[in-house]
Amino acid sequence: MKISEPKDSLTKSTRAPVSLLATFLLFAALLSSTFTFAQEQSDPRWVTTWSTSPSTLPGEDDPDNNAQEQTLRLIVHSSVGGDSVRIRLSNAHGNEALKIGAASIALQSEGSSIQPGTSKSLQFAGQSSVSIPKGAVVFSDPLNYDLPQMTNLSVSLYLPQDNGFLTAHALSNQTNYMSDGSDQTNSVNLADQTETAAWSLLTAIDVINTNAISAIAVVGDSITDGWGSTASANQRWPDHFARRLFTESNARKFAVVNAGISGNRVTSQGNSLFGQNLQARFERDVLALSNVTHMVLMEGINDIGMSPNGGLITAAEVIAGYRQIIARAHAAGIKVIGATLTPYEGAAYFTPEGELVRQEINAFIRGGGEFDGVIDFEKAVQDPANLKRILPEFTADNLHPNDAGYAAMANIVELDLFD
Repeated sequence: MKISEPKDSLTKSTRAPVSLLATFLLFAALLSSTFTFAQEQSDPRWVTTWSTSPSTLPGEDDPDNNAQEQTLRLIVHSSVGGDSVRIRLSNAHGNEALKIGAASIALQSEGSSIQPGTSKSLQFAGQSSVSIPKGAVVFSDPLNYDLPQMTNLSVSLYLPQDNGFLTAHALSNQTNYMSDGSDQTNSVNLADQTETAAWSLLTAIDVINTNAISAIAVVGDSITDGWGSTASANQRWPDHFARRLFTESNARKFAVVNAGISGNRVTSQGNSLFGQNLQARFERDVLALSNVTHMVLMEGINDIGMSPNGGLITAAEVIAGYRQIIARAHAAGIKVIGATLTPYEGAAYFTPEGELVRQEINAFIRGGGEFDGVIDFEKAVQDPANLKRILPEFTADNLHPNDAGYAAMANIVELDLFD
């Protein structure tokens, strides 16, 4: 009996240090992994290559636009490329926690099809699924991926359960797809698909680009959103502008990201499809994006045409909103380029009194000295025979430009504004 006691004592005395060592090594490994993950997410080279702003707001009488056992396939268009990628998913307007069962990114082939061999699954903190709390945003883990510039991408999301109201950009001017049933995030062809105009849940795609590229955020309403251009053809004025930046040899390269919402206003909000007013959404839709150094602000025509409370808004009210945006952007080190409001005589909500407000706002943009630069979009599309109207060949509804009108807007931009 006495012989075994020292052996047991020795065993016990050696177990404790071994256990402590194993715990320490496990903790060190976890700490190293966490540190590496944090380093990757905070890499200063991240830049947003594509973004969209959530617009849908749940109304008192609106049914949930919920999805259950569905794969969403969202088609977006990159500006700059990179060799690492991450996506952002938002539950900003949701009414409950939202479960993502799987997610992937691929290069689009045509329609809902993806190019074989290009699909890669995305993870969230090392897991293939993630729960997004009500009101929250999540980043996917950095993924090594050769993402080309100026290319259509496909982001697929599998929603395994009822998620309540889906945060979305309702009027994307892009055909997207959904399919009921099991997870199809990595399928080349989406079975039993239906079409949707909404970009649901996805709000941004970031890349790491080794060339120290920064982003220009273009902020506005339906004219920035591209309403009136050919659907699924990337003919919005920011798309034309991005192509200029990548094709003109003397131009500095930037990512161009779109923070336009159709129907949006600077000072107030109405229809649940038109999103929060610009001052309310500015932090989320511009300041939170990666490596934004410049922004173009063109918004205010809906403040005039859809003035609240049955009256006509004053230019001073819109200008006060501009000043708040300028101050907040400057505090974040972002230069703000003001863009004049385009003519709208002949539009459904045109009034002569509203036209005077538009002209007063444009006079401030041009001569107020508070913007870091000016783009004169009014002159780009104005009819010389009637300065209150857009050229007939540039519009179909006297408010929104068409493809040619949007190209004219992009072509008038002086690129040295962004030097």
